[in-house]
Amino acid sequence: MKGLLICCVGLILINCVSRKPKDTTSSSNPVSAPMEKKSIHEFTVNDIEGNAFSFLDLKGKKIMVVNTASRCGLTPQYKGLEALYQKYKDSSFVIVGFPANNFMGQEPGNNEEIAAFCAKNYGVSFPMMSKISVKGNDMHPVYQFLTSFEQNALEDNDVQWNFQKYLLDEDGYLIRVVAPGTQPEDPSIIRWILSK
Repeated sequence: MKGLLICCVGLILINCVSRKPKDTTSSSNPVSAPMEKKSIHEFTVNDIEGNAFSFLDLKGKKIMVVNTASRCGLTPQYKGLEALYQKYKDSSFVIVGFPANNFMGQEPGNNEEIAAFCAKNYGVSFPMMSKISVKGNDMHPVYQFLTSFEQNALEDNDVQWNFQKYLLDEDGYLIRVVAPGTQPEDPSIIRWILSK
């Protein structure tokens, strides 16, 4: 048995050592240019009222981007998000919400209905954007940036569910992806907001 285990480990090591690294250069461009890390500040979107919203205006602030839904088991996170925003909005921190209907039809409303729901039920005052898609073939460019290593230079990731949170630094660079079930007031998020 010990001999079989040593043989298997040896085959794995040989396989790993003998693999060639993936060739990322093209024949037309033999010198590979370094990847340029994008910033969310490069994007302009529409807010929930249809007005242009430039992320460049948030330069110097830490940003939490979150995809939201009105009919989800996590919808009560709106309360925590609003409390977090109220507590830290004067500390160079902002939350930007993106309503999306990508998970079991849990955000079926139009922008006007979503805005009314957020105001009436949770008193949402942080910036809410127009409804978009956060996955699939019609994924919005902001979410293409947030989920693609080639653009964000942090990691490839998928939006797992409603209320996934993306934390971006003062220069608009992605620094952390937070799972949907993690509450907005999680101590690790508070520490990040307060860190210099």
